[in-house]
Amino acid sequence: MKHNHAVDLRSVTKTYGSVTALDDVTVGFETGSFTAVMGPSGSGKSTLLHCAAGLDRPNSGTVTLDGADLGTMSERELTLLRRNTVGFVFQSFNLLPALTAEQNVELPFRLAGRRPDRREIRRALLDVGLEGRERHLPGQLSGGQQQRVAIARALVTRPSVLFADEPTGALDSTTSRQVLSLLRGLVAAHGQTIIMVTHDPVAASFADRVLFFADGRPTGVLDHPTPDAVAARMSRLEAAPC
Repeated sequence: MKHNHAVDLRSVTKTYGSVTALDDVTVGFETGSFTAVMGPSGSGKSTLLHCAAGLDRPNSGTVTLDGADLGTMSERELTLLRRNTVGFVFQSFNLLPALTAEQNVELPFRLAGRRPDRREIRRALLDVGLEGRERHLPGQLSGGQQQRVAIARALVTRPSVLFADEPTGALDSTTSRQVLSLLRGLVAAHGQTIIMVTHDPVAASFADRVLFFADGRPTGVLDHPTPDAVAARMSRLEAAPC
């Protein structure tokens, strides 16, 4: 069944000194699915994202991303895999202020030493609803538009998996919904696999399922989430004794 999973973690443990961030975690993320990861602060959700994306190596266990066993790869191989197979979107947009939207989206090609394909750049900006804004600098764009540029940059290399860490954390509720609808549409239209860490029940409701974390371990899954159902589950998790 592993061919149906874009990302697989098997018996993954990650510690930082005496703190166990991930405790023998086994979980898979299906290709073409949109999963939200939620949990109280310090539950291990960001560590899960970092290990799944090859940004951090676990102490034990295996992580498989797009069929590749990350534990067998050198740092250089991991860098190339992340560049070619993974897209990242963060709460901070991480755009270079002196570059236009178009030039920011070109960055992954330039970092890889490849000539940017103008049509690919334009299509990526069109896909996120920024046609006509190609020459605008980040300072000339709203927060939501800047996050759309960041999403276009993450997707321009056609990654197998898009990892999003609180992608709407810096946006107002209306803009958040627009960005989340965009992500939802990418799953529907292109079969994009998205794994998103969020603390927001409304954001989580755009996903196919929510994976809940507490104390470094998965504590349950909610399919077809609604904001109310997510909020209720989170309230129980945060009220649970440590």
